[in-house]
Amino acid sequence: MPKPVQIHFDAADLGSAVRAEGRLALILPQDGKLLGLAGKIDQATKGAVFRAMESAAWGKLKAGDALDLAYPAGMKAEALQLVKLPAKASVAEARKAGAAIGKALGAGGVTVLAGNHVRAAEVSFGLALRAYEFAVYKTGDKVEKGPVRFQVDKPEKVAAEAAPMAAVAEGVLFTRDLVNEPANVLTTTDFADRLAAMQELGLEIDILDEPEMERLGMRALLGVAQGSESPAKVVVMQWKGGKKKDAPFALVGKGVVFDTGGISIKPADGMQEMTMDMGGAGVVAGVMRTLALRKAKANVVGLVGIVENMPDGRAQRPGDVVKSMKGDTIEVINTDAEGRLVLADVLWYAQDRFKPTGMINLATLTGAIIVALGHENAGVFSNDDKLCAALLKAAADEGEGAWRMPLSPAYDAILKSHIADMRNSCGRPAGSITAAQFLKRFVKDETPWCHIDIAGVALPSTDQVLVGPKCASGWGVMTLDRLVRDMLEG
Repeated sequence: MPKPVQIHFDAADLGSAVRAEGRLALILPQDGKLLGLAGKIDQATKGAVFRAMESAAWGKLKAGDALDLAYPAGMKAEALQLVKLPAKASVAEARKAGAAIGKALGAGGVTVLAGNHVRAAEVSFGLALRAYEFAVYKTGDKVEKGPVRFQVDKPEKVAAEAAPMAAVAEGVLFTRDLVNEPANVLTTTDFADRLAAMQELGLEIDILDEPEMERLGMRALLGVAQGSESPAKVVVMQWKGGKKKDAPFALVGKGVVFDTGGISIKPADGMQEMTMDMGGAGVVAGVMRTLALRKAKANVVGLVGIVENMPDGRAQRPGDVVKSMKGDTIEVINTDAEGRLVLADVLWYAQDRFKPTGMINLATLTGAIIVALGHENAGVFSNDDKLCAALLKAAADEGEGAWRMPLSPAYDAILKSHIADMRNSCGRPAGSITAAQFLKRFVKDETPWCHIDIAGVALPSTDQVLVGPKCASGWGVMTLDRLVRDMLEG
């Protein structure tokens, strides 16, 4: 896996800034006043900073944007990046500023002159997220980015503020790494092994194999996996940072390491992106990593169902009937509606074993959610207004788009099967809603629950502010970590 950039916090020092090679990034106010270190850098560059701030180009920049001065006079740096960020910048603006610095980061590294800016830690967070690049399989010259040094007035204070953000960043990047991996590398076994390695962080890890799942009656999940040579796994990750007597909150993820669609095979065009169909499980893994790294004072359990959906002589067929762990029977109309079958058994197992105080599942579940919401928002479905409101607030606070979608008994009629208790696919109308309505049947009435369909946000089709070159976004790690902090640790 690629290494995240290393960020260090040092005391502000003009001499080392002038001597620094690589790039310099100078955080500047919007009002044109050059005070402290900024004023000294302006003097060292013979007024170049002030002239740039008087330019039309600077005037067009918004908070968090930047412009470059190449080979500034009086400095050793190859470029001086001027970053516009008001003293009372928002969290989003500060992260955007960090992203502007991270986007330009190269092998020579960068020295960020942040001085006494109150959002310096958030700038470092945005930088860490945007500097990410997944180039593991490129054989040409690889650029190892960094180092990154922040010059701030109170380095110990800023470093303490940045520490929990660094844990979140590592969780996001861990999720991105998992989702970006090709399926011939990230097999079901490899995925489970990577999660098992997180025991060293203090997580308790259990892995259920196929015989154990068979004993538990997880035939919905196993039916999806039976066409693959790669064995199904359920990985359970427990973080016990709260009171011993308190039941955990549960996070559940869909982990289809590759989805051909099975016998209901997908079109060839775009199928290569189905390596991301384990995105929900990747997010759960990233959140659990974050909680362990920052020693969260909460009890949280993450459960992921890991399978591969392949066509084979043993593969599940349209028209088959499978029995879930809950005991309900399901007519398989379309083998490409497999994620809900995986989640059905893992959701039930989570409630049966842990009796959680609440439960959230994530899945790249339906193309229909992209039709509804595009790539800007994940779809949120819930049986509990309070939990849903807390989730949407956490997403808004972290700048991750989320939108609540409806659930209603009216959709239950569409799920009816003439030979089983329900069917797994109901056609194109309201496709994301009927999928959520299917999952709701495996959630007990007393369990507050949200389902998040991340099909549109897990692998954005364009460059995004905090993501980087086209790659997995890690959407949801920041939101769910925030939710844990607000709801369980607050």
